[in-house]
Amino acid sequence: MSVEKLQRYREQMRTELDKVVDFWQKYSHDTQYGGFFTCIGKDGKIYDELKYVWLQGRQVWMYCRLYRTMERFNKPEILEAAKSGGAFLRRFARIPSSGSPWKCAFCLTRDGKALKVQRTIFSECFYVMAMDELARVTGDKDMQAEAAQMMDQLVYWVRVDPSGLGKPQLSGNTPVCSMAVPMMLLCLVQQLTEARSGEEVDKYREVGGWCVKQILQHLQRGGTAILESVSSEGKELPGCEGRLQNPGHALEAGWFLLQYGLENGDQELQRTAVDKFMEIPFLTGWDKEHRGLLYFLDVDGYCPTQLEWSMKLWWPHCEALIAYLMAYSHTKEPALLERFSQVYDYTFSHFSDAENGEWFGYLTQQGKVTLDFKGGPFKGFFHVPRCLYMCEKILDSILNKQET
Repeated sequence: MSVEKLQRYREQMRTELDKVVDFWQKYSHDTQYGGFFTCIGKDGKIYDELKYVWLQGRQVWMYCRLYRTMERFNKPEILEAAKSGGAFLRRFARIPSSGSPWKCAFCLTRDGKALKVQRTIFSECFYVMAMDELARVTGDKDMQAEAAQMMDQLVYWVRVDPSGLGKPQLSGNTPVCSMAVPMMLLCLVQQLTEARSGEEVDKYREVGGWCVKQILQHLQRGGTAILESVSSEGKELPGCEGRLQNPGHALEAGWFLLQYGLENGDQELQRTAVDKFMEIPFLTGWDKEHRGLLYFLDVDGYCPTQLEWSMKLWWPHCEALIAYLMAYSHTKEPALLERFSQVYDYTFSHFSDAENGEWFGYLTQQGKVTLDFKGGPFKGFFHVPRCLYMCEKILDSILNKQET
């Protein structure tokens, strides 16, 4: 592929990232109570004032990452917005009345009253990401220590005793390992260890190794399928749950594993990340008739029970763009760049809104916009800007190496 085409990709990523950041700066900031609105219509109008803790944390993290690592976003207004979001989280997100001083709400009212709690770890995970990244740009050691303490609690809930999450173990319920949990912990390990050293980092490395082993258990059926959930012993589960595939999650796990393999010099893991966690979900998940990645699949070809299984969502395409560009940048295998181009062509022709900015998130199988809002309880300022940011950085690296 020509240098000119790679440069065009980079320019598209750069331009699109600027538009996406501008959209969220313009419409999402709550100047009265702090934090961010995420239920935002296609033209920027707020249609619900509820605040979802995991999306608040994601936006703080994303603003801080852009501020810290990209010169054009090193602006006072971005830092102040991140600080506002961080202050809102620290004041309202944690709900000690739940039985644990570290449990966070899932959803808050506009002024910070707890409205809903989930018996999962994901609000807490993005709280950790937000606090650690904000601590990096502000130098706040107490905030960094708070992130580390919550990380310790998360590891305890996942690896030792989940009862603090409030989820009862029912007699007919087989313990299940969802790929999302070790993936998220591995993401936090990479966040907390980046450019750091010492005993804490060594502790997290052990956790990272455990996460990798857990993720690899989802490679099933003789290495031919990535299953979303497996038993606690790493075996295939019966029924619909056991047969479920989520191509977007597998691709995201692929670039997490590739990053970990590169950081630790593990060439076998790097190869597994590309050959198994990228190629398998792409080959099975790509819609050959209408293009784009299907949301869910059944490994045995049954119709998935998830009603949205055939839809095309924004975030799996974001993860595929990151995965294939990262893989190409380290292997230089042309086929991987072709995969990136294939996903790129579909993504930018279907999700990006040239008129109002930002991306639509939900398409029909045929590629028509079916939900036209730009943000909601699950779509915030994270997957799109993270994808654009990472792809721009990777393309910078590829092009710089070619020029030298």
